[in-house]
Amino acid sequence: MSYIILFPLILTNIIIFLLFNSSSAANSMYNVQTYGANSDGKSDSSNAFVSAWTAACASTSAATIYVPKGSYLLNNVYFFGQSCKSNDITIHIEGTLIAPSDYNVIGKSGNWIKFERVNGVSIVGGTLDGQGTRLWTCKNSGKGCPKGATTLAFYNSNDITISGLTSKDSQMFHILLDGCHNAKLQGVKISAPGNSPNTDGIHLQSSSDVTILNSQIGTGDDCISIGPGNSNLWFENIACGPGHGISIGSLGWEMQEAGVQNVTVKTSSFTGTENGVRVKTWARPSNGFVRNVLFQHVVMNNVQNPIIIDQNYCPNSGNCPEQGSGIKVSDITYEDVHGTSATEVAVKFDCSKTNPCNGIKLLDVKLSYKDHPSEASCVNAGGMASGLQQPTSCLQI
Repeated sequence: MSYIILFPLILTNIIIFLLFNSSSAANSMYNVQTYGANSDGKSDSSNAFVSAWTAACASTSAATIYVPKGSYLLNNVYFFGQSCKSNDITIHIEGTLIAPSDYNVIGKSGNWIKFERVNGVSIVGGTLDGQGTRLWTCKNSGKGCPKGATTLAFYNSNDITISGLTSKDSQMFHILLDGCHNAKLQGVKISAPGNSPNTDGIHLQSSSDVTILNSQIGTGDDCISIGPGNSNLWFENIACGPGHGISIGSLGWEMQEAGVQNVTVKTSSFTGTENGVRVKTWARPSNGFVRNVLFQHVVMNNVQNPIIIDQNYCPNSGNCPEQGSGIKVSDITYEDVHGTSATEVAVKFDCSKTNPCNGIKLLDVKLSYKDHPSEASCVNAGGMASGLQQPTSCLQI
């Protein structure tokens, strides 16, 4: 009788053992502490992280780099993927990665944590602390300071996933995707004070098929900035503030410049930001363009420029081209945009004198200023409006 009872138990244990071992074989685990990483936040663990990457990269199957709880000091780390055998590497972070407190250590290098030519990399969880406070103080004082480093950068990479990551106090951009295809960012939290210079939350350059979902971004610059050469972008459920909003641009500095197209921003909110949804281009010749953009179901809370196209972009009002912008802006739709403006002019279309905006659509827009209707301003802007319009549309039909 006891044999009959024990047999199913033994069989169950055998099955569990086999499943565990087959799973382990299919997904190799590389613990950074095994390679010498120290979680005291004081010892440089850069080499240990690179060694763990090298081992995972050489795996012929799916691999996971595991970062246990604790704080890990990293100088510049560079993960190159062109020779990787594995195209399925997960970096599971339960701890915090800390940049050096002396901004000069990484401040001139461009990037703190850099991936290049990788495929199928996923970053799950964790916190990246760029310790940018001292550099911002230096910059705001007008002293000679290094430019600063981007916290997390991906170059020329495909099939990237970033999930549940927190990035705080970056010296420069928090996350950069340049030359990437098929990337998904979700549940990302980015934070830096509103007066921290050039701390864009997520910057996209020459990338396609990028999705950003369910993320909170507060910075001293654009929450999301979209540079030249981007297409097929989808941003949904983004909470932005403080910061400069979600910006397409600045564009048009170069004469030969790739355009931006097929961008959707929906179900997102802006709170206390300098801008809401913005297109900005330099006033100089260029063959670039912005087209097929949808801003839908957007809430503005005390935003200085809720809806703005600025084709005479000139930060700091110095050394500006003051020519006509060559960027052709067309087919931009604003649907169900409502809330409050911190300035009287809530809708501003300042388009190029040489390439006027066309195909702008305002569909159900309601923006108030101090409990009163706001105003709209249009220069060289054509399109149509339907549904509720507060302020009254000024588009040329």
